[in-house]
Amino acid sequence: MNLVRAELERLTNRRFVQLMVVLLLVAFAVTAATTLVGSHRPNADELSQARAQAVQQVRELESAHDRCLRIKAGQATPTDSDYVPVDCAELDPGRMERLPMTSDYLEGVFTFATEARPLLYFLVAFLMLFGFLVGASYIGADLNSGGVVNLLLWRPRRWAVLGAKLGTLLGALLGLTAVASAAYLTAFWLIGKTVGHPGNLDGAFWRSLGAVYGRGLVLVLLAGALGFGIATLGRHTAAALGTVAAYLVVWELGARLVLHILDAARPDQWMLSSYLLAWLNGEARFWDNHACQGNFSGFCDGSYTLSWGPALAVLLGLTVLLVGGAFAAFRRRDLI
Repeated sequence: MNLVRAELERLTNRRFVQLMVVLLLVAFAVTAATTLVGSHRPNADELSQARAQAVQQVRELESAHDRCLRIKAGQATPTDSDYVPVDCAELDPGRMERLPMTSDYLEGVFTFATEARPLLYFLVAFLMLFGFLVGASYIGADLNSGGVVNLLLWRPRRWAVLGAKLGTLLGALLGLTAVASAAYLTAFWLIGKTVGHPGNLDGAFWRSLGAVYGRGLVLVLLAGALGFGIATLGRHTAAALGTVAAYLVVWELGARLVLHILDAARPDQWMLSSYLLAWLNGEARFWDNHACQGNFSGFCDGSYTLSWGPALAVLLGLTVLLVGGAFAAFRRRDLI
């Protein structure tokens, strides 16, 4: 327990960690201030007009679906302006992921129900970067400066020392992410209540937002563990930064371009970013150029889906591999 307490003090006293927390607060403040300046509370006339436009749009969608069914049944003659898919269910408003809402027709109004998810994505991305950089610098600086050697003189058990460092890092990241995310969403909910429009905050909305919140927590922890593991293997913070930069340039950009030139099937399934997106959203849909080749029968859905289960397996597998390798290398390595 004394080791964990000592590591927590070392972590919180690091200037880089303090700088990143300040940057987090600054980003939070700038985003909130920008939202406050660009929003106003809608009056009754604006709400009534926006509500009427949303209802009218839904009616038009229902009318298009009904006309498609009549055309298919031979009860109406199609015109040039009619869109008649192979299956009229494509136009069924009841099957749409999202129907037009009042908030869609409010101009200059911050709507919490609409903007909460993108705002949470932004925060998760920042916290992932925060976790990776802090995790890499936390162990990298100690390995490079000899701080780990000093710890081993006090507690001569390598795995216990490294495990305490990793556990302290992940615990601190979990606490910071949970508190920051809750405060962030609460602040923007208050903005929506006071100088904007709350939107439709039903149970489905909160369940969906809560799922993104939980998956974001997992991604921040994985990012911190990856930064820690790579820096331990490379014995320096720069090793983690260089590895990520090389991966982004060589694989996410270079290999993606090569696969596109070669017209490879489903190139997105070879990219780590696809699995990040699939885990954070619950699923991710991509396009396969080869799926509809030779199909002349009509409509063809060439998309394919990556679900959260395989995405989590890939992300966890990569993290366990690198962190496990770091522990194995740390046990055998000459630290002097």
